[in-house]
Amino acid sequence: MAAADVPMVVLQSSDESIFSVEQKIAERSMLIKNMIEDLGTPGDEPIPIMNVTETVLRKVLDWCDHHKNDPPPTTEDDADSRKKTTDIEDWDQKYMQVDQEMLFEIILAANYMDIKALLDVGCKTVANMIKGKSPEEIRKTFNIQNDFTPEEEDQIRRENEWAEDR
Repeated sequence: MAAADVPMVVLQSSDESIFSVEQKIAERSMLIKNMIEDLGTPGDEPIPIMNVTETVLRKVLDWCDHHKNDPPPTTEDDADSRKKTTDIEDWDQKYMQVDQEMLFEIILAANYMDIKALLDVGCKTVANMIKGKSPEEIRKTFNIQNDFTPEEEDQIRRENEWAEDR
């Protein structure tokens, strides 16, 4: 297929930046795919991506471009095996090496744009950041303020002793 024959769509970020991308890349997002199926190809009219800024949309589109030839997701898409592992492909691991704010923005964008595979990669990245850490270490990693009193914390520990590693 010649470059001129490749169907393109125009996306507009929440801060009004315009992206012209191959329809195949944009349709990694079920939100965009469904909009195109429901409303037809918009031509030059931009599709608004309301909750995603230019920087984050650019990053999400990079991921979609890299994964544009992946098989389309199915409804269940081996959901059980996906949930039971936190393994991440090398390219995706490198892609997710961003600051925490960008990581969480990517996760929010993947959720909003309905890109399940990207959402999985983001959540697995966070899970791997938490794995094997104590509550104190997790608080430090994510800069979370501990709002429990020492008494409340002791009570929670006692109630959840069964879940502790032995």
